[in-house]
Amino acid sequence: MAAALPAAARLWRQPARPASRAVALPAPPRRACVRGEPAEGGGGGRHDTRAPLRTSARRGAMGRAGRRLPALAAVFYGALAALVLLGVRDVLFLYEENRCSMTYMYEYPEYLKIKLPKKTARRYPAYELYLYGEGNYAEENKNLLLTGIPVLFLPGNAGSYKQVRSLGSIALRKAEDVDFKYHFNFFSVNFNEELVALYGGSLQQQTKFVHECIKVILKLYRDQEFAPTSVAIVGHSMGGLVARALLTLKNFKPELINLLITQATPHVAPVMPLDKYLTDFYTAVNNHWILKAQDLRNLTTLSVAGGFRDYQVRSGLAFLPRLSQHDSALSVVSSAVPRAWASTDHLSIVWCKELILATIRAFFDLIDENTRQITEDPKKRMSVLHHHFVRHPAKTFEENPEAFTELTGAFMWIPVKASKWTYSVYNVSNVFFLIVFLCVFFLLMSNFFFLLRILMENISHFLLQATENHTVMFTVKTDTSSWIYGCMNSNSSMCLEATDLSWRAELLPTTKVVILKLQDYTSLSHIVIQVPPTVGNKYTLDCEFFREDSRTVQLPVTHLFSFGLSSSKILLNSTGLLYNVQLQHFNRIYQAFKIYIESHCQSLKERKPSVYRLHVPWSHEDSIIVAKVPSFTEISAKLHIAQPQNDSRVPELNIYSSSDCQYEVILKTSVLQVLGQIIRFHAGALPVYVVSNIFLTYGGQLSTLMSTGQCSDFPLELVRTAKPYKVEPLISIVVFLQGFNWFREIWESLSLPEVDAAVLSSQDAWFPLVSLILFVFGTGIAYWSGVFFSTSLRLFSSLWLTLIRPTVLQKDNKLITPRRLCGVLSLALVSWTTCGAFAVFIIYLQYLFKVIKLHVNVRAEQNMLNGDSDCSKETSQNSSIYTVKNQSSTDSTLKATQSLSNSTTIAEAVNSLKMHVTILNLFTWIVLLNLPSLIYWLKNLRYSVRLDPDPCRSTAIILVCILEILMNSSTSEVKSREEEFALHRSIATGLKSIKDEILKSLYVMDGNGIITVFLNSC
Repeated sequence: MAAALPAAARLWRQPARPASRAVALPAPPRRACVRGEPAEGGGGGRHDTRAPLRTSARRGAMGRAGRRLPALAAVFYGALAALVLLGVRDVLFLYEENRCSMTYMYEYPEYLKIKLPKKTARRYPAYELYLYGEGNYAEENKNLLLTGIPVLFLPGNAGSYKQVRSLGSIALRKAEDVDFKYHFNFFSVNFNEELVALYGGSLQQQTKFVHECIKVILKLYRDQEFAPTSVAIVGHSMGGLVARALLTLKNFKPELINLLITQATPHVAPVMPLDKYLTDFYTAVNNHWILKAQDLRNLTTLSVAGGFRDYQVRSGLAFLPRLSQHDSALSVVSSAVPRAWASTDHLSIVWCKELILATIRAFFDLIDENTRQITEDPKKRMSVLHHHFVRHPAKTFEENPEAFTELTGAFMWIPVKASKWTYSVYNVSNVFFLIVFLCVFFLLMSNFFFLLRILMENISHFLLQATENHTVMFTVKTDTSSWIYGCMNSNSSMCLEATDLSWRAELLPTTKVVILKLQDYTSLSHIVIQVPPTVGNKYTLDCEFFREDSRTVQLPVTHLFSFGLSSSKILLNSTGLLYNVQLQHFNRIYQAFKIYIESHCQSLKERKPSVYRLHVPWSHEDSIIVAKVPSFTEISAKLHIAQPQNDSRVPELNIYSSSDCQYEVILKTSVLQVLGQIIRFHAGALPVYVVSNIFLTYGGQLSTLMSTGQCSDFPLELVRTAKPYKVEPLISIVVFLQGFNWFREIWESLSLPEVDAAVLSSQDAWFPLVSLILFVFGTGIAYWSGVFFSTSLRLFSSLWLTLIRPTVLQKDNKLITPRRLCGVLSLALVSWTTCGAFAVFIIYLQYLFKVIKLHVNVRAEQNMLNGDSDCSKETSQNSSIYTVKNQSSTDSTLKATQSLSNSTTIAEAVNSLKMHVTILNLFTWIVLLNLPSLIYWLKNLRYSVRLDPDPCRSTAIILVCILEILMNSSTSEVKSREEEFALHRSIATGLKSIKDEILKSLYVMDGNGIITVFLNSC
């Protein structure tokens, strides 16, 4: 068609002949007017008829291959997108059921607004401070004559100040139990439910407001007898980070807070760092806590993560940085917290009754009886937190327990000869004791002698002995406080003085266990067990001696790429109470396994449930499951934190078993959970890979357009150009060079963003493979997002055609007009005076409208051209000479020329449409990533018209200018030699601006610096 245009134009320029004159013209060659291609020429010479056949056959084969290629690509990238969806499904839906109980208020909750100083209220008009209360307690506090212990609750991202009610209500019930000898006053800050996890511009403002709130709260207690000098803070989500940021303020005194408890707070790095204010805030807070660690010795910090149910903040981000200078920080996962043993989602962690009870119990144990405030002793604070959140001995906390206890009474001995025994009693109203005698064997190390005596006084002692290389284990179902003692002084018939060994016990869901290494208790002569009253209940005590190595089994985990086809299996014939299965080579975050435990018993008698605990020694992220016997149990094994470099400990599966039962343990790699781990740890980086693939595709479209004059479709060009080898080697090189100081200095001197916001240490030894997987996943997402975007445009254009009559497709040769210049200046003014994201969103809608309009016009013109071509086909006869009038010849030439011109215009419009769709697809991702700041601006519009600080103000102005040029450009300018360089330079400038915008907006860090490298390479 393009080749026929010059000839038709020459005919158009020929002078017209008189109308009355007839001319004899040779018969024109037969031409396919629809395709615009020259037909076979007629003439006297013979031609080879086999050549067209071979050509048509070759074209048919190429056509079939061309049709197969998009189909195969669609299937391949559909499979990749399906893998991503499976990983997302594992993260969002495939987790344990919610085992938390709801917290209920016994009286109607009330929130008393605290009046702030006028200067503070004027400076922070959107923020407020409230005091929580219920019933009579709320009425008494309306005059603000407070006498309790102040606790300040800070909500997180889009959080409400009313989330404090669970803590406040349970603390109030606990205070009633002690007749209000001690009680807490819970305050809460209203942050206007701001999206601080996605927009970091208000984090510094929130931090300063909390500082002012602390001053106001302490002033309320100024005239009280036991006036507090500090405030305890509980921060949920980003509220915990704001609390940590208080210490970075210049005028803040660290002694104003002595206890900080955070709930599901991403301490290490932001979940989705979309602007530089958010990342700068994280950098300042974490650097201060590392560099000023000595100044934080008097601050005790506890971070509680939600586990795998919390898909918004993965637990690895909630672990506080390890500070070697002092030991005042503790990080735990809720599934490992005693008495809770449940994973929580991001919202339920603030109302989970089991977790709130542990927090309130810890608060009351932290009270100093002399000051009636939270103790100033950091060691006691850490001891209390360990007691309630790490290892609970099923005993009330005591700061200074008695070293020795006197045991008096008359005893009678009953000999028992066994290495394992069980004692059960039912419906006993009095307290009595079992005494275990530890006699020493010098020769018969394999024999154990047990003596048990019971008297009428309901006091008896059981006496055991074993060699120093053995371990004694007791399991007992009881709710008493102190229940096991070690006898230090005894005679032949009784124990006179004992030490409390109950602190060595550990509480489990159905029982409590104490494991004693006898080599650590050589001075003990007896073990005394107190049996409580069991009216209506059954008391059971199990005891056995065993060597540790005899109960430890090693189970190598299957390879990551076994895809669940192979398995590791062991069979345990239980003769004892505990087995430790060591999971060899289980140390990386990408590893995920399914562990199947099937228990079989010889007899059908009723047995106590078995307890399975997955213990990770380098972090407090254990998970516990209780199973009936016999049963078939499935356990998911995956890590929140990878094994540290200098840690050689191995994760274990602890099986608290039943006697005379058989346990079969099978371990397999779970492909779905491996995908889930990749998504959980690197989902924030996927937009970078998607945008990188769109960049590569757009570059390929430009190259094809300038070389062939035709622009290919987005999916086809993506298949051709999105190749990992174009960027992966450069990524590996840059990641390697980042290990050198001189390279980092050069990187920073070029004002490039930081590569790593969260260093993931050696767990990413095979990161190049992970990066390759993410790149392929990003290609699949880019492919189907492009298909979805194109389909949506077609649907919108079809709706447009049914409602509005399309206009004539016109060619606009001017990129900049006064009207467009006024529009650009107006949007730049909007960006500067209000919100940059708002200006970007406006020009996006304008661009979307123009693309839809262009799509509608192209479809209308194509329909008209197809209709005209059917009516304008030349019907030439076989005669060699025919006669026509001059006017008819001219009209025919005009119609042919007009048809060719319309075809050329439509072809150029189609090429332009393909380019605009790709740019608009890319621009859509930018708009989505800027939405948080736009939403924040809209929510605070009543307080201020101008968003300050604005993360995309300057970049929005650049984007508005560049996109105004791009949206009014067409592919004809690219193919024109005179304007090719200028337009290409403008497009390159636009791409660079968009890349810079993404570098600022998409500050997504996965620990390996892929973002800047990807976009620079593109």
